[in-house]
Amino acid sequence: MRIVKLTEETKSNILKDLLKRSPSQYTQYEETVNQILSDVKEKGDSAVFELTNKFDKWDVNSTNVKVSKEEIEAAYNEVDDTLIDVLKEAAENIRVFHRKQLRDSWFFNMKDGSILGQKITPIESVGCYAPGGKAYYPSSVLMNIIPAKVA
Repeated sequence: MRIVKLTEETKSNILKDLLKRSPSQYTQYEETVNQILSDVKEKGDSAVFELTNKFDKWDVNSTNVKVSKEEIEAAYNEVDDTLIDVLKEAAENIRVFHRKQLRDSWFFNMKDGSILGQKITPIESVGCYAPGGKAYYPSSVLMNIIPAKVA
């Protein structure tokens, strides 16, 4: 496992940098995001395909959305083995961390007969967005997909 240590220099800017992130700066996008969510709720995968085409310029559909084993093998052959090793190590670190977050359902009966508790219900399937564009970050894919698979 690789550990990154904070230095006095990097620590001194953390709070200042975090405070720069105002939640109110995103209100200009709220209407667009709500429309996207509405479209996906209403039209499902077809909306996702349309939006992917619109924003990412990728003509995705139900026949080409799933990556084939051949495409995965070809990608492995194009990437340096050292990078693959680093990504595998990162994936395992993420997996170990998120396994610690798993919880069980629990319930108990009150004296008055009421039942209190928490029910954990896994979701059968999820979608994860992998940002593209000018830069590709494998870490974004790992940090989205691995916790979902662990859950």
